[in-house]
Amino acid sequence: MTTSDRRAEAVVRRIEQTGIDDAMIERLVRAFYSKVRQHAVLGPIFNERIADWENHMVRLCAFWSSVMLASGTYGGSPQQKHVGLPVDGRHFDLWLRLFYQTLQEVCPPDAAALFMERALRIAESLEMAIAVDQGVMLPKGERLRRPDADVFLPAE
Repeated sequence: MTTSDRRAEAVVRRIEQTGIDDAMIERLVRAFYSKVRQHAVLGPIFNERIADWENHMVRLCAFWSSVMLASGTYGGSPQQKHVGLPVDGRHFDLWLRLFYQTLQEVCPPDAAALFMERALRIAESLEMAIAVDQGVMLPKGERLRRPDADVFLPAE
């Protein structure tokens, strides 16, 4: 049995165990990023940096397929892509709230819980990477809070 065969079998097992499949992942990613693009705080951050949203959707679906199904379809470095963003813990909280809302609309409860568990870990990892890039070592349980002038926050 080849590595590809073993991976394919593992993906099938995960789909059977969780009910999560690539179609669900795509519905979630598209619904979520549709909201992100329109969000007053998150939208401008993403829209300024992403020129080809369709290509980005394909990459995001591959990322989440790799995370949730161990499909191996994503090859990249999410941390590297995020370290330069003008964000801090407040932005990750917004992202997570919006993600949770979308999960409630798109996924059955058990699948939503699995996605949210992974999203929390991913957000924590990305926030930590941004902090390190800024020369900040966050103690356990502490959040990154950059000066308002260093992050994107809309004028009130």
